[in-house]
Amino acid sequence: MAIDDELLNKVTWKIPNALALIGSRAGEERNGMTASWITQLSMEPVLIGVGIDKTAVTHRLIADGGSFTVNLWDAEDTRVFVKFSKPATDDGATLNGRPVHAATTGAPVFDEAVAWMDCAVRHQLDLGTHTLFVGEVVDAAVVRDDARPASMTDTRMKYGGAKRH
Repeated sequence: MAIDDELLNKVTWKIPNALALIGSRAGEERNGMTASWITQLSMEPVLIGVGIDKTAVTHRLIADGGSFTVNLWDAEDTRVFVKFSKPATDDGATLNGRPVHAATTGAPVFDEAVAWMDCAVRHQLDLGTHTLFVGEVVDAAVVRDDARPASMTDTRMKYGGAKRH
């Protein structure tokens, strides 16, 4: 029995998801992208998984560069996520006007993130429209311990469910 796409969207949009900026780099090309499919997958080693659309610039940069950063953002400042729903403008010091610096792997870390993780890719799993990139955390920081990281419920954004045509 096929499940109606509208029902699939309704139920999958109820899954609690973190909302973060994913930093990526391959060579001199860098990007930042809004993402919500993020989870910890292992404790030893500490592995973080991110689901990235195969058509996204970030997908290519993670695949070619072998790393990514997960930048958690303050729940009180969610407007940033709209600006990173398309490829970012890189002026060398910022992505879309937000200051960044290179993490241990070379992927960009956002200076305004409340916390961040720098991950070296250890596995890639093809899952249809998306690839699950599994990265080992090689560096991390908590910048603002008092801030609550953003989640999808802090915005009107929706992502997941059935592919909209």
